[in-house]
Amino acid sequence: MPEAYYALDVRIELVRRARYSLDVQYYLIQNDRSGRLLMRSLRNAALRGVRVRLLVDDLNTVGADQMFHGLAAFPNVDVRLFNPFCCARGSVASRFAASLGDFDRLNHRMHNKLFIADGAMAVMGGRNIADEYFARSAGKNFVDMDVLVIGSVVPQLQEIFDTYWNSDQAYAINAILGDSPDGEEARRGFNHLVDDGDQMMSVTMRPLDILGQPPIVTELNAGRLELIWGTANAFSDQPRKVMATSVEQARSMSVQMNVMDRLAESKREVVISSPYFVPGTEGVQAFSDLRQRGVSVVVLTNSLAATDVPAVHIGYSRYRVALLRTGVKLYELRPSGVQRDELAVVPHTSFGSLHAKAAVIDESMVYLGSMNLDPRSDSTNTELGIFARCPELAREVARVIDMSRRESSYEVEFAPGGENLQWLQLGTKPEVTFRSEPEVTPFMEFRTMLFAPFVPEQLL
Repeated sequence: MPEAYYALDVRIELVRRARYSLDVQYYLIQNDRSGRLLMRSLRNAALRGVRVRLLVDDLNTVGADQMFHGLAAFPNVDVRLFNPFCCARGSVASRFAASLGDFDRLNHRMHNKLFIADGAMAVMGGRNIADEYFARSAGKNFVDMDVLVIGSVVPQLQEIFDTYWNSDQAYAINAILGDSPDGEEARRGFNHLVDDGDQMMSVTMRPLDILGQPPIVTELNAGRLELIWGTANAFSDQPRKVMATSVEQARSMSVQMNVMDRLAESKREVVISSPYFVPGTEGVQAFSDLRQRGVSVVVLTNSLAATDVPAVHIGYSRYRVALLRTGVKLYELRPSGVQRDELAVVPHTSFGSLHAKAAVIDESMVYLGSMNLDPRSDSTNTELGIFARCPELAREVARVIDMSRRESSYEVEFAPGGENLQWLQLGTKPEVTFRSEPEVTPFMEFRTMLFAPFVPEQLL
């Protein structure tokens, strides 16, 4: 599911049709139109008798305590916060300030994204729940990717959810916020929040997405889903990774090791989409080994102008020259290059930032999940992903990455002389070459220069 509107519609449609259970696990559920739309749909399902379990990382719940507390006040709903802050919940800064002695634990977050309906269908991938993940923000929106799965991989994902839900790091929301003194008042406040105003989708989906698939409601109403069949396996970090006291201990519980091992087994080609890409010296060596065996390596990441985390771009830029010298092909997404109608990933008034985490190996194996190729995914946050052996899915994922790469990015290469870098703007005629970071303001250049010497790579 590369298109934003379709990805939101799938989640809402599965909630509306759920009969027995909904298990929802996210790093971020924003108190905005998209977040409130999902919350309202979960409430309605609970009122129908569906069991709702909602697990949210506590880092980004600022301003949303009422929403989560209110949902938990309804029957058939349980809400838990993962790795919670103790107090001073008014802002992220105040939370950390009140918990300075506990920074090592609180710096570790649950980055998983997982949605399971009736234990039968699951949605997982890169998207959180917020307007910018579903092309509903007037500012910057994310170019992202999800997958809808059924079959034997769903029980694996269910087991992963249950492991997190029952972990020592998941706390009932009332244990953190306290019992609501008036459950009826909490429910009224929640209803007012999610029922009033514009929560519904204000867009009209096209009959088919860029992969030729109709909206899921069309297929479900017809009683038939057009699926791509393959063999998939799910894997995730252990919840207790957030309690790790050393990088080595955290890495022993990291899915990144699984992904890099699979990449290293490639025989012909590796295509990677990683918005936050900081390979480190070990990663550069791994890609160098692939190139020495004749394996083509293509990486799509964010340009400095497109990234929403400039500090990560500083970490990535330290390795650009080394990667290019090994023969890796580097592409950086243009913020203004993702407005094409046929992509339909962001409104014309918005800028785009890559957020899709995917890899295609030898045109037959696909990775999709929440993990970036950076130190934070490796040894700080918990992550979730699947590997699917399915040539048809591999072709579709590669096609989506290729569309962004060829039509909406810069190719980074050595300028004549082989010392400095240049950026070739793709998707335009004539193609334009830049000798410095394109679409970057003087303020962004100054900020990067100022902070570059002080960015600790292990925190990226």
